[in-house]
Amino acid sequence: MKPAIIIVDMLEGNYDKIRKGVKEEEKIVPLVRDFLKACRRIGMPVVFACDSFLKEDFIFRGRMKPHALRGTDGTKPLSDLGPQSTDIILEKRRFSAFFKTDLDQTLRTMKVDTVAIGGINTHFCVLATAFDAVCNDFYTIILEDLSAAYKKEIHDNFLDAYRNSAIYPIFRVMRSSEFLEETGFGPRKRPLT
Repeated sequence: MKPAIIIVDMLEGNYDKIRKGVKEEEKIVPLVRDFLKACRRIGMPVVFACDSFLKEDFIFRGRMKPHALRGTDGTKPLSDLGPQSTDIILEKRRFSAFFKTDLDQTLRTMKVDTVAIGGINTHFCVLATAFDAVCNDFYTIILEDLSAAYKKEIHDNFLDAYRNSAIYPIFRVMRSSEFLEETGFGPRKRPLT
């Protein structure tokens, strides 16, 4: 297994300036930060898939209000996650990190065969990215403890629906600790330091 991590839409513009840690999207921030630190220490590529819309983008013709406008700080990865210069920052105009981007080619250049996906929102952009990862022939894992929707029930219901999908094991749902253990860097295998 040669994995990469994709963190979807955990952007400055999608989080309040004053975070109290009570919203579902806020609760995962420290978990994602610590997980990314561990992944970087073992040389696992990290990709931030970032909404980057134009002001008059088609996507805003629905109920969605303009946000993450290209050229603003709202499209930058959340600073709390400690983005590094070695991370890949990928701008996207739609829900999936693969749709009309060069992500598949970038991952193949790095010889990646497996992607582990976290971020917001589980039922929309995380899931769209996961489906497109499978469609681009990558083994795909949604990291359930590193993903969130605005309501925990929505997050749980969507993941439960795919936990034992017909395309298992090429599409799976697991916790980040299970993922690290499977890759050989969990607490019962090799130490991360």
